[in-house]
Amino acid sequence: MFFYEVDNEIQLKLVTQQDAEEIFAFVDRSRDYLREWLGWVDNTKTVEESRKFAGYNLERFAKREGLDTAIYYKGQFVGKISINTINWSLKKCEIGYFLDENFQGEGIMTRAAKGMIDIAFHEYKLEKVEIRAAEGNKKSRHIAERLGFMFEGTIRNAEWLYDHYVDHAVYGLLADEWIGEYK
Repeated sequence: MFFYEVDNEIQLKLVTQQDAEEIFAFVDRSRDYLREWLGWVDNTKTVEESRKFAGYNLERFAKREGLDTAIYYKGQFVGKISINTINWSLKKCEIGYFLDENFQGEGIMTRAAKGMIDIAFHEYKLEKVEIRAAEGNKKSRHIAERLGFMFEGTIRNAEWLYDHYVDHAVYGLLADEWIGEYK
């Protein structure tokens, strides 16, 4: 089982089927908040769907195609951060994340993202990490900026969110640019 200690308050744990109930309960009570920027929320309707998704991601982890982790802050589940895609021929990945709105402003996601970036560069030996966020999602964009990512451009109409398209701001960070600190 994969477990990564970011610091004395934050741990990243590989999501398994046993986590499905806790994650589904979080998604179910946070639907309105999560829907603003995440297009998959309405498709998560049951614990069983969450369990199947965890199984799918475990298979991807075993094949080194992705890494789906739960974020624990002081022992409490507060969100997720994942390597969503790995392109081995280009040695790059894309990470995504979400955090309980009640835990924002504590630096939790910035620290969790730092941990995931360390994993991508040091354990997977990748050369580039990308973060894509809706242009209007200032909180997600600030995390990328705080961690030293370079804004690389905008993808227009990149994602359909329920009743409208959103453009994505694309950020990239190269392995030789990563110093493991943030501003």
